[in-house]
Amino acid sequence: MLQASLSGFFLGASLIIAIGAQNAFILRQGLLRQHVFVLCLICALSDAVLIALGVGGLGTVISQHPTLITLVTAGGALFLATYAFIAFRRALNPEIMVAAKTEDRGLAAAVAACLAFTFLNPHVYLDTVVLLGSLSATFEGQERLAYGLGAALASFVWFFGLGYGARLLEPLFSRPSAWRVLDAIIGLVMSLLAFSLAIELFR
Repeated sequence: MLQASLSGFFLGASLIIAIGAQNAFILRQGLLRQHVFVLCLICALSDAVLIALGVGGLGTVISQHPTLITLVTAGGALFLATYAFIAFRRALNPEIMVAAKTEDRGLAAAVAACLAFTFLNPHVYLDTVVLLGSLSATFEGQERLAYGLGAALASFVWFFGLGYGARLLEPLFSRPSAWRVLDAIIGLVMSLLAFSLAIELFR
């Protein structure tokens, strides 16, 4: 069971520890110290639910219905493009950037954005439900459960580490120019992800 849980943990970690829209959002919220616990919990629990569905066999169902992935891809591309525009506008307009750095966007708005970053990303289904789910077939019984728990634990460790670890970078982000660079990078990441999703729609 230990081997199964470690396999799930390291595979799950390898899939979520990457520069992506969700991670960029959590990093920024962590730097702002706004709703960090709730947002990290949402991300980790969402991954845990999707992993459980994948280990339970839903991955096979999703792989047989590509229309579902297409709809999520289209919505994700539009959402990411919009968020990229907002990030670039913050980076190019110092007044907007300063206001965004000090203003609390509100829990409801932050949660809505977090859920969109999570569930409008088709790769989250491919990674957690399809890939992790299909690889769980190599385990049986309690080992399969341990594998799923290990993968879910990786999400909890990563998101809470990212959200609360972001404050270690606070000395760097005491300068306004650092926030402009961060928002420019976030805008670039969102743009590239939106473009990659749009490309997938026309394949």
